[in-house]
Amino acid sequence: MSSKNTPIIRIENLVKEFRIGFFRKRVQAVRGLSLEVQPGEIFGFLGPNGAGKTTTIKVLNGLIFPSQGKAELFGMSANDIRAKSKVGFLPEHPYFYEYLTGFEFLDFYGRLFGLSRSIRPARVERLLEQVGLSTARDIPLRKYSKGMIQRVGIAQALINDPDLVILDEPMSGLDPIGRKEVRDIIFNLKDHGKTVFLSSHILQDVEMICDRVAILIKGQLRKLGTLAELLGEHSGHETELTVSGLPKMTNEQIRNMAKRVVIPGNRLTVVLDEQGLQEAMQLLLREGGKIESLVPLKGTLEDLFVQQVQSPEAE
Repeated sequence: MSSKNTPIIRIENLVKEFRIGFFRKRVQAVRGLSLEVQPGEIFGFLGPNGAGKTTTIKVLNGLIFPSQGKAELFGMSANDIRAKSKVGFLPEHPYFYEYLTGFEFLDFYGRLFGLSRSIRPARVERLLEQVGLSTARDIPLRKYSKGMIQRVGIAQALINDPDLVILDEPMSGLDPIGRKEVRDIIFNLKDHGKTVFLSSHILQDVEMICDRVAILIKGQLRKLGTLAELLGEHSGHETELTVSGLPKMTNEQIRNMAKRVVIPGNRLTVVLDEQGLQEAMQLLLREGGKIESLVPLKGTLEDLFVQQVQSPEAE
């Protein structure tokens, strides 16, 4: 059994191989993946389509088996029924019985988990309130919006009061309000001591909520760490400078120093590296003009993600 120091998820040299096509060609969806997720983390699992994210999640849920390596939950095999009983899961494309009401749906999943009749109603009502669907408890799922389906899907993932919640693309297809509602639910899970393993293509949301992220490219781990660590590596120490009141020739000199020009013209905005900024400041002191703003730029998760996907190593 697990202790406080045991990783909630431990993946070691995981390989998952499929055979496809008439000639049964071997294709490796996951290639030597190793990572750990600690208790109480919100962990972002990122990658482009075909990177192996959903395959890895299926291995963690015991839906498919590794070709090599191992996957553990709470210090036990991911296939151990004791580990599975402590996991809640929302797949990327869930299918629910749409004739059931929200209450009936969650009660049904509670019965599948073996929850007694004495505790199911109160737990279902609490979960409906937690995901903001109390007023929709008696409405059939076929009348739910996409955001409501996602929220009731998260509620079913919590019906067994799991210690680990695995969410595969929980923001998919949601509008900004729906995404905020899901983010708030995830923050609430962390506040209650849950561990969240999250796969998403909505990188802005991942950057807002995750403690650490892993980037998977073609089945291989490319980056792993906290956002501060990864974005600090990627920042490049660039600064956005906006100036006005300079002669045309001086404007042109600053543009030539810049890595890129954001706004051309008399009120010039450029992005400079450290050396370019020093040279531009010396020029401004000599020529005059007005500094409108000076803003250090930090890299974004989207910048880092695109860089990793487009790098030659990803080919």
